[in-house]
Amino acid sequence: MGLEVFIAPLIGIAIIFALIKIIELPFWLLKNSIAGAIILYIINFIGIFTIKVTFIHCLIVGVFGVPGIILLYIYLNFI
Repeated sequence: MGLEVFIAPLIGIAIIFALIKIIELPFWLLKNSIAGAIILYIINFIGIFTIKVTFIHCLIVGVFGVPGIILLYIYLNFI
């Protein structure tokens, strides 16, 4: 019984954790995109300002939140 008896399970656990993170990423992005779309629809409905609802805009708002809305507004209206 050498050192590989202790290292092999650790490497296996690390690989399993990496695979779980890789599998979770698309679901996390989808969840945030849906949240961003809801936020954009609410902003457009209230009429504060208008931001076109696209997947990229929803993703930006879903991931970055309020700063994402502000940056999108500045980018779409002033740049």
